[in-house]
Amino acid sequence: MGVAEQSKTTYHELQRKKTHRYVVFKIDEAKKEVVVEKTGNPAESYDDFLASLPDNDCRYAVYDFDFVTSENCQKSKIFFVAWSPSTSRIRAKMLYATSKERFRRELQGIHYEIQATDPTEVDLEVLRERAN
Repeated sequence: MGVAEQSKTTYHELQRKKTHRYVVFKIDEAKKEVVVEKTGNPAESYDDFLASLPDNDCRYAVYDFDFVTSENCQKSKIFFVAWSPSTSRIRAKMLYATSKERFRRELQGIHYEIQATDPTEVDLEVLRERAN
């Protein structure tokens, strides 16, 4: 499974330029590569991000999480989310599971990884706990 050049470029825009709050990626089976499906502008909320994850299909996503530490410092951490809902097709789950490491290696600077099968596993509190 390859990675589209646009996927790498869009991730770097999120990481370095902060032009996106999140990026959702999908596997284009015809092209056999990971492509950008959707980006969220910096003003979008975490709820907007969750709404962009399909209920019954797998996706990869990165989310730039801004937070304030207990020492009152503004910080930002990048989360990689492997979204694989239990209602998705078996073939899709296998395809995303076997391609994840290869894709993740292309994205330098990820701080945390979350594997989720339902929305409770990517709740905002989960990100807060992991980031602190």
